[in-house]
Amino acid sequence: MQPRTIVVVEDEETIASAVVARLRREGFRVEAAGDGPAGVALVDRIHPDLVVLDLMLPGFDGLEVCRRIQEEHPIPVLMLTARDSETDVLVGLGVGADDYMTKPFSPRELVARVHALMRRVERSRGAAAETAIVNAGEVEIDVRRRRIRRGQEEIHLTPTEFDLVYHLAAHKGTVFTREQLLQEIWGYPDGLGGRTVDSHVRALRRKLGAGLIRTVHGVGYALGEQEG
Repeated sequence: MQPRTIVVVEDEETIASAVVARLRREGFRVEAAGDGPAGVALVDRIHPDLVVLDLMLPGFDGLEVCRRIQEEHPIPVLMLTARDSETDVLVGLGVGADDYMTKPFSPRELVARVHALMRRVERSRGAAAETAIVNAGEVEIDVRRRRIRRGQEEIHLTPTEFDLVYHLAAHKGTVFTREQLLQEIWGYPDGLGGRTVDSHVRALRRKLGAGLIRTVHGVGYALGEQEG
């Protein structure tokens, strides 16, 4: 089995070198770029399985990098930010990042997040062998092709957005807590990162309609009418 490929886009050489070395020790094939344009070009050239992306970059920032690579290559993105403001995090998640980490971060935590994202990619590929089409109101989910249509329009979703809406649609009516969704979609056992879930739900509502996913106040989210 070929090793998974990761692109690291980070302009701080010390951080980039440490991240690259640690991920290579984990068995990944890793290549790096030091600015926004070089990062987009590298992703276009090698089509990695995952991107570790700094928010603040020369050339153009990580938000623009994320927009561009998600338009062409819907792949998981782990965003690194030196700031922990609500706005920075929500904007990053809104343009297609799957998760974020705030600097300074633990190398062990970074590796754990990367492995969790990779496991989700593998699990999503396995889902392609399941029911080919799942319908949720006006939304049609093509599981094998990982495509979504609303009416006659095909909607572009990031990998995490697709996995989240498919999970909710496959368990229509079931209410999931944020902690459950973090465990089952992101693969995070600690339940931290509730606003990550909230941001992805907001993005899905913008793309697929405000009424598709309902909020169950004090509990979490569900798709469709509550069972029972």
